[in-house]
Amino acid sequence: MDIRENMEKKYHEALSTYLKDQNEQALYQGQKISRLHIKYNISPEEIISMHKNNLMELYPELPGKVLDSFDFLLEVMMGYGIAYREHQSLRHQQQELKTEIEIAANVQHTLLETEIPDIKALEIGAISVPARQMNGDYYHFVQDENERIGVGIADVIGKGIPAALCMSMIKYAMDSLPEHRHEPKSVLESLNRVVEHNVDPSMFITMFYGLYDPHDRQFSYASAGHEPGFYYDAATDTFSDLDAKGLLLGVDKKTRYRQYEKTVNRGDMIILLSDGVTECRTNDGFIERETLIGFIKKNMHLQAQEMVNNIYKQLEKMQNFQLRDDFTLIILKSNV
Repeated sequence: MDIRENMEKKYHEALSTYLKDQNEQALYQGQKISRLHIKYNISPEEIISMHKNNLMELYPELPGKVLDSFDFLLEVMMGYGIAYREHQSLRHQQQELKTEIEIAANVQHTLLETEIPDIKALEIGAISVPARQMNGDYYHFVQDENERIGVGIADVIGKGIPAALCMSMIKYAMDSLPEHRHEPKSVLESLNRVVEHNVDPSMFITMFYGLYDPHDRQFSYASAGHEPGFYYDAATDTFSDLDAKGLLLGVDKKTRYRQYEKTVNRGDMIILLSDGVTECRTNDGFIERETLIGFIKKNMHLQAQEMVNNIYKQLEKMQNFQLRDDFTLIILKSNV
């Protein structure tokens, strides 16, 4: 006797017992048979067919209309079974994709991890939070043997896995260019050639790169179409945009970038950010840059890392805790 014949026999016995006594024991047998049906991949429509055949055997005089109703139920269950199996298949694929993305996000976090330099001349705070699982923003710090601090912040126009892969490429391209790190414009020109050669033309990357020298307090920087940050002048207690012109990375491999210089005095701050910060949205639309400056002023008495953490929490709350874009904020605060 094969498995199907054995299942039909068990079903027949359980159904006969229940129709005779209608007791709990027979219902329990029915539950056990259901689990066996799942184990041996017997579909719901096959169970209905099995039920109908057993009824015809037990009650040969059963009205034809009753038997016809099982044919109707059989058709309904066939449609249901197909839809259910498709649903289960999609759920399985979705779960596999979710697991792969979680692994990729962990790998990306490890690959892009950067250490914030610790020097007396400068307090540094940085935070980067992805809107989804993988981050399309990137920031990186480098400290050379002369205590100069290089800081890069980049943003792929787009989100998700393609953006994350681009960021990983930028990171490793930067690691391969140590000899140019003292010239921000050279860093961007080198990365621009890498991006133009390797990234799909439909993707665009903005980037800002700056270098702070604590010995002469000079901050040199260049931008490839990146969101302008802010400069806080402690002597006048004023904020200004950290403007810098430059074409996005990857548009033209011959692009040349202009380098800018600023003397950083005690108490001055350099605020770098991605567009996920300036494009925070409330019910009234995007927040104004003046609103963002208000948040910075409100937290200026704190250490740089506390500042970026607090500003992030306050902007997250303003958006009902729903980030619409990757969020990266860096603050460099001069102590000398």
